[in-house]
Amino acid sequence: MNQRCKNAIELLDKHYDAFFSIADVARETKHPVPTDTRGWSQILVSLLTGINGLDRRKGADLVDGSDVKGANTWEAIDKPRFNNVIKAGTKSPTSGKIESLDGQPYLFLVLWDHTIDSDFRCRVWCVRTQFDVEFRRICQVWYEKRASGEIRSENFQLHPPVKQDHNLMKNNCGNLHFPLLFGAIRSKIGGYKFMRYNSESLESGECKW
Repeated sequence: MNQRCKNAIELLDKHYDAFFSIADVARETKHPVPTDTRGWSQILVSLLTGINGLDRRKGADLVDGSDVKGANTWEAIDKPRFNNVIKAGTKSPTSGKIESLDGQPYLFLVLWDHTIDSDFRCRVWCVRTQFDVEFRRICQVWYEKRASGEIRSENFQLHPPVKQDHNLMKNNCGNLHFPLLFGAIRSKIGGYKFMRYNSESLESGECKW
């Protein structure tokens, strides 16, 4: 396990402690557990990749123009999913077009869920959005259906493999297996344990049918 993974594991334990330090009070008062899944996911990806954020400036999630999407199933009422994965309905000149992916090096998808044995888990997938043929294919289909009026939503969603041990994500324009960058599991008796780090997904990862 390299230093980046060690730093990521430390962050995951901090996230777990922060989440459950308030969970009991949230349940008692009948409120959702307050957690910034977006922020935690972005910090985790920065630790894993060395790509920092924008230092609180507006724009993309990471300094190189990459985006990070997070979903957390812990204490969730509805089934979490990755929302607004590609641009549509914004003021950007490339919004609603496949060209919107050309200036985005990576799309990172971070899922906080449980294993089938109910252990806490975190996984990170990475898409090379400028080059990934199959990912761009389903995005193009979605954009075309939206342009024709068949799809009215501005929200391109991906449904992650919650409580499942595979990398298949579903969309109404196609289902794909996504390249897994990182995975860790927290057992019931201890902190997170490193499971996998595949740096090759940053350089040659591809979505597959």
